[in-house]
Amino acid sequence: MAMPVFSLYCFCMFVLCCDTVLNPVSALQSCDFPAIFNFGDSNSDTGGLPAAFNWTNPPYGETSFHMPAGRYSDGRLIIDFIATSLGLPFLSAYLNSLGTNFTNGANFATGASTTAPPHSVIPVGRYSPFYLDAQYWQFAQFIYRSQIIKKTGAIYKNLMPEEEYFQKALYTFDIGQNDLDHGFSSNMSMEEVNASVPEIVNRFSTNIKNIYKLGARSFWIHNTGPIGCLPYILATFPAAQIDSAGCARPYNEVAQYFNYRLKMAIVQLRKDLPLAAITYVDVYSVKYSLYTEPQKYGFEHLHVACCGYGGKYNFSSVGNCGDTVSVNGSKIFIGSCERPSARVNWDGFHYTEAANKFVFDRISPGEFSDPPIPLSMACHSKLD
Repeated sequence: MAMPVFSLYCFCMFVLCCDTVLNPVSALQSCDFPAIFNFGDSNSDTGGLPAAFNWTNPPYGETSFHMPAGRYSDGRLIIDFIATSLGLPFLSAYLNSLGTNFTNGANFATGASTTAPPHSVIPVGRYSPFYLDAQYWQFAQFIYRSQIIKKTGAIYKNLMPEEEYFQKALYTFDIGQNDLDHGFSSNMSMEEVNASVPEIVNRFSTNIKNIYKLGARSFWIHNTGPIGCLPYILATFPAAQIDSAGCARPYNEVAQYFNYRLKMAIVQLRKDLPLAAITYVDVYSVKYSLYTEPQKYGFEHLHVACCGYGGKYNFSSVGNCGDTVSVNGSKIFIGSCERPSARVNWDGFHYTEAANKFVFDRISPGEFSDPPIPLSMACHSKLD
C-alpha cells in the first residue's frame, strides 16, 4: 500500500534530520576564502628561495608548467591544489618581484626553511635565512605596505589584497622537516633531536599567536611527513634500521614524535586563541600509505628519486637534479625518469606532482584532519 503523502513527508524530514545529526559537517556552510597566506619550506615554496638565490633548472616543472616554475618538483605542489580547489589562482611568492600578483594572497614559504633560527644559511650554509620568524616579519610588513599601495599605488593597487581579506583568508602551514634534518646533519643523536622538538614546536606556536594577532582566524596546519622514507635519508644514513615499508625507522620515529608534540601544541592553541579555527592535518599518514600500498595507487620504485644520479636510490653527492656533472671524463645532465607520474619522489627530497595530487585528494575531504573538517569548511572551529 502506498505511503500517505503526510507520512512520506514526515519520513523524509526524519531522514534529513538524522543525516544532520549523524553527519554534523553537512550542517556547516562552505567557507568563502578570498585569499591564502602560506608559510613553510620547500614542500610549499612556489618561487621564494629560487627568486632570492638561484632559479630552478630544467627538468623542474616539466610536468605541468613545461618549464621551471620555482617549485621543487616536476609540477604542482599541495598548495597549488589547495588554491585551485578554492577557486583561487596559484600563490605568488612574496620574494619574487617579477610577475607577482598578490590579489588573492601571498606565499612566504621558502625552500630549506626551518622553524627555529638555522645555524648555517645559504649561500654558504644549508638552510634558508627566511626561517619562520622571518616569514612572520615579512607578512606583518606585507599587511602594512600592501594597504598603502592599495590606497596610493596607481596601477599596482590592483595587485594587492583587500583589507578585509586578511581576516577572511585561509592560513596554511607546512614546516618542520628541515628542523629535524638540521639535527640529523649535525650528527646529533636521535635522543638529542627529540630533545630539541619541544622548543621547535614552541617557536611554531609563538608565530601562530603572532599571526593571529594580525587578524588571522582560519589555520590549516600540516604535520611533517615520513622523512625516513626519502631517498636522501636512506642514502645518507645506510646503517639505519629499515621497516617493512623500506623506510628508515628511527628517522620516521623522530618525525612521529614531532607530530605528537605539534598536535598537543595545537590543542593548547585552540584554548589560547578562542576565535581561531585551527585544523591539524595528518599528511604523515597519507604520505606513508604511498609506501605501504603502492600498487593500490599505481606507484613504483618508491624510494628511488625520479631525477637524480647514482646509487641504489638514484641519489648521491655527485650532483643534484638539473645539474650537469662530469663522470669519468663525460658530461652528464641529471634529468628525470621516464614516468614521473608513477613515481613518489622527485629529486631525493621532494615529492612528484602525482604524489602531491594523491596527498591533496586524501586530505581535502577532512578524513585525516582534527577536527575532521574538509578544507572547504576550515573556517569552522568545530563540527556543531
